Amino acid sequence: MSADSASFTLTHHFLIAMPSLEDETFSRSVVYMCEHSAHGAMGLIINKPSELSMQHLFDKVDLPLRRDDMLSSPVLYGGPVQTDRGFVLHDPIHIEGAEQEGNAVFASTLTVPGGLEMTTSRDVLEALSTGAGPRRVLVTLGYASWGKGQLESELAENSWLTVSADLGVVFDTPLAERYEKALDLLGLKSWMLSPEAGHA
Repeated sequence: MSADSASFTLTHHFLIAMPSLEDETFSRSVVYMCEHSAHGAMGLIINKPSELSMQHLFDKVDLPLRRDDMLSSPVLYGGPVQTDRGFVLHDPIHIEGAEQEGNAVFASTLTVPGGLEMTTSRDVLEALSTGAGPRRVLVTLGYASWGKGQLESELAENSWLTVSADLGVVFDTPLAERYEKALDLLGLKSWMLSPEAGHA
């Protein structure tokens, strides 16, 4: 499918950095794509820890954290844009009795078609602080973004591999194994990839 095709979208896909991508931010990164259209793209790096734990993050925002499953989880480095802001990637939450999809529970939520929800408002943290909230959660500081045509250009330069996202990689795979697990989805191992970018 050509990159300029109207239906070409990498929403709810992984971008997997090729070895030739040596940029410090994106080297060996796996990016979950929240949005991709003709106007640009936005995603969260899901395999790079920041210096904060979830416990530390909740302390900083003056909230208790009553989710034992999350206390020692790291907050991730989601990308170089707005690194002082939290982005919460989570399972969709459906309102009891609401027939209509897209009825977001939280104030500022992007519903990723076919995938997860990404919330930037404090109310999702407040829900987690009470022991409630989404079942599976990944929190990043910052995000990655590409302007119009920029990601397509990087794909043409073989900077990235792409594959449909697997939520088991997002939530159930240890951080250090997510790059290899994402490659597994394509039947690849990192040693098979040449560090030289290919140009047709």
